Amino acid sequence: MSPKKALSIVVLLLAVTAGRATLAAEPPINVLTGGGSSVYYPLGTALGNAVVKEMPGIKTSVQTTKGSVENLNMLEASRGDIAFALGDSLSDAWKGNEEAGFKTPLRKLRGIAALYPNYIQIVARADSGIKSLGDLKGKKISVGASKSPIELNARTILKAAGINYKDFAKVEFLPFGESIELIKDRQIDATLQSAAPGASGLRDLATSVDIVVVPIPSDVIKTIDDSAYLPAMIPANTYRGQSTEVPVIAVQNYLVTREGVSDDIAYGMTKALWTHLDALTAAHSAAKAIDMQHALEGMPVPLHAGAEKYYKEVGLIK
Repeated sequence: MSPKKALSIVVLLLAVTAGRATLAAEPPINVLTGGGSSVYYPLGTALGNAVVKEMPGIKTSVQTTKGSVENLNMLEASRGDIAFALGDSLSDAWKGNEEAGFKTPLRKLRGIAALYPNYIQIVARADSGIKSLGDLKGKKISVGASKSPIELNARTILKAAGINYKDFAKVEFLPFGESIELIKDRQIDATLQSAAPGASGLRDLATSVDIVVVPIPSDVIKTIDDSAYLPAMIPANTYRGQSTEVPVIAVQNYLVTREGVSDDIAYGMTKALWTHLDALTAAHSAAKAIDMQHALEGMPVPLHAGAEKYYKEVGLIK
């Protein structure tokens, strides 16, 4: 072997060794999800595994959190690398809506992809006489825990419909499970839930009492100044006694990263999502609604350059 060829081999081996050392030194990618029983957690676990497959040598950790607001604040503080979040929370974070949990605008946030929608469903006891948003006035309602994402959804939707909390006979600020029990016990008339159509809690309620899914007309949605709110339909027969489809509002879920994540890592995370989407679908049925053709729709924050590179490669961005 010539000295020149031997030197080339040594240089190549050193380069490979250096590359492996760099990967080994890379800190784990922290995936921020939600509670252990949330949709975000199994999807985050599947995504973490997908990232490892897509980028050999990179490790991931999956962290349970309180959900969107905590996730976005943690990203801004560089305590996470990729996170799931609801679109309205993401929009509030970018603007710096203190009432929504963001003391200042979170300008380090960067988008990866739009995922699947949550449907905001207002359900009422059928014997309450509630058939429309206007019929809610004078009734007893639970709007979710104070300043939670669903309670902020409630404020937005009711305001768009010209309804204030003072218009109700009583307003409870309780989590969904407790709200369901109060409807069963006839202590309240209606409540809200943000979930996929056919959510188990609502199906359970519909088997216990006759319910009405209250329509949210498209003209109400048009008055909401937030691109995260989209028109949607609950298919007929989703719940017992619901024989026709019902118009409601959907809020898109997003996958988000932060400015300090390198372009290569953001590219790899984006590719992992779309290359291994079947693994996310196996982890939770909500992922069936994830479609690359809608990956950039309504994104409230700038797209990360690494994600942009991937979408240009696959032709989604020209």
